[in-house]
Amino acid sequence: MNRLAMIEEIKGWIYEAGNHIKASFAKDNLKVDTKSGRTDLVTDMDKATQDFLIGKIMTFDPDAKVLGEENGLDHLKDGTGRVFIIDPIDGTMNFVLEQENFCIMLAVYEEGQGVLGFVYNVMKDEFLYGGPETGVFCNDQKVMPPENKALSEGLVGMNHVMFQKNAWHTQEIGQIAMGVRMTGCAGYELIDLALGRRVAYISRLAPWDYAPGGVLIKALGLEMSTIEGKALGLEKRDAFLAGTKKAYEECLRLANS
Repeated sequence: MNRLAMIEEIKGWIYEAGNHIKASFAKDNLKVDTKSGRTDLVTDMDKATQDFLIGKIMTFDPDAKVLGEENGLDHLKDGTGRVFIIDPIDGTMNFVLEQENFCIMLAVYEEGQGVLGFVYNVMKDEFLYGGPETGVFCNDQKVMPPENKALSEGLVGMNHVMFQKNAWHTQEIGQIAMGVRMTGCAGYELIDLALGRRVAYISRLAPWDYAPGGVLIKALGLEMSTIEGKALGLEKRDAFLAGTKKAYEECLRLANS
């Protein structure tokens, strides 16, 4: 199956998963638990959505590996072959408390390289997908690389805890930018970065948070790394930085000054 056919296949899974999530709002039986602390939420819908997507993946490619946020799949023994990386509901707190501003995200890696990314803002019905070979699309419209704006020319997405504690000089970075936005959803922020609505994004992210959007922004010529400028792997949570080339370089310099 070629890349374009694979994109259409995976889009169908994600749209179907989104419909299941929207239908769940009509039911008053959402089960909410915590993981590492009171603000680290997980719901039965997170787990059900991941299970649904894994079922689709295993039917499509029984030999594939899966790295997912839930159900004990958050570590890979190795990244060889084809790996699907899933964040079933990115922005679970928003999902629970707002019923908006959350995304379904999926990446396809082959031999350690990101080849396809999918980020679906379910309630806004804004779907970015594609990769380096196919280009990037938003709801079937080709996305062009955003303008290479400097930090002072745009908005920066931020993790609120990092900003409150001024970790990595994030407050100084925010003062130079036109403003700071804190949505609590990596997918939302990476869509905005890809579409030129942000010039940079700084947060602390796990691989399933950055891999899907990361494939897309890299295909559009944007930069991403750890906030120290090191390459991102798929092993652990990292302080994450992405942006236009100009804003990325400025944030990297300020964060490490």
